Amino acid sequence: MRADATRNIQAVLRAAARMFATDPLARIADVAEAAGVDKRTVYRRFDSREDLLLAVYRARLDELESLIEATFADDRPIRDALLAFAEGGIRLSRDWPVDIRAVADPAIRERREELDARMDDFLRRAEQAGVIAAGLPARWSLRTLQTQLHTVAQEMPALQPRPAAALVVETFLHGVGA
Repeated sequence: MRADATRNIQAVLRAAARMFATDPLARIADVAEAAGVDKRTVYRRFDSREDLLLAVYRARLDELESLIEATFADDRPIRDALLAFAEGGIRLSRDWPVDIRAVADPAIRERREELDARMDDFLRRAEQAGVIAAGLPARWSLRTLQTQLHTVAQEMPALQPRPAAALVVETFLHGVGA
């Protein structure tokens, strides 16, 4: 694919993520306008609004997979990995604000579960290292971290990613008690 075509597709996917996050019924013409491309450009690549939406979900999951590989796969200290993941996760959620938690598409759900399992493996490693509490209900740590990241990313846009990540990790590890 030509470089300009690749840039156009990326612009369309990012614009679609923003549009669908605020208006789940946004039209392809609206997405094209937000991306600064002709709607024919979108229709040449995507047969329907649903195809475009699935492509947005796949792009978000691609970014998440890259973030997991970059932050959890090495031997850096647990807290450092959590900080890097939180900062990247906040940026990712702001760049790709669509919510994939309730997506019905089986392939998207399966991939999301695979990535959740990888994050959960890292959190078990954190538990074994004594960084987070042992014996919590299954996926409690994962859902708590995801919820905090989502909240900061979507509901507190004034917080910059680095200090927001530090706040998330501090709260995740120590709570909000005095």
